[in-house]
Amino acid sequence: MESVAVFCGSRLGTNPLFEKTAIALGTLVAKAGLKLVYGGGKVGLMGAVADAALSAGGEVIGVIPQALMDKEVGHKGLSELHVVRDMHERKAMMAQLADGFISLPGGAGTLEEFAEVWTWAMLGYHHKPIGLLNLDGFYTPLLTQAERFVGEGFLDERHQQMLIVETDPAKMLARFTNYQAPLNKWGAKAS
Repeated sequence: MESVAVFCGSRLGTNPLFEKTAIALGTLVAKAGLKLVYGGGKVGLMGAVADAALSAGGEVIGVIPQALMDKEVGHKGLSELHVVRDMHERKAMMAQLADGFISLPGGAGTLEEFAEVWTWAMLGYHHKPIGLLNLDGFYTPLLTQAERFVGEGFLDERHQQMLIVETDPAKMLARFTNYQAPLNKWGAKAS
């Protein structure tokens, strides 16, 4: 693994643990020699994870839509900053650049980014690890909903269990190292 994408909020949130963990994650990614791929913002948890990786000597690649760059929320101190047309292009580029995906707390945008890479993995479009940093139970309701998807017959249990759930960024990255993708939705092996 050479790079990891981090999905997270453009706000800090109300729990100080979220920012603290974003900083820890950015630092760990850089110290592991991994490139950090993220949404290109300078604000919120996005800015915290990027600044921490940069401060630790890491390479940080941002991908931001032009409309957000125009609102001056783009981080201009990154190793690379790709300014793209829209959110669709942003997500596609981030998925292409990353070898794994980690979601910190965030809002609807974070949820959408996470759900898309999870769906793509179930369909076999990629075979990369997907993690949720479940800080202070932030993602517990989502994990409960995933259990209901399984129970109601809308999701295979292997696709629920493919999610790597941790509260510690170091444990998350360690689990990414040994990740084996499950069979896709139609039972085909990962290529």
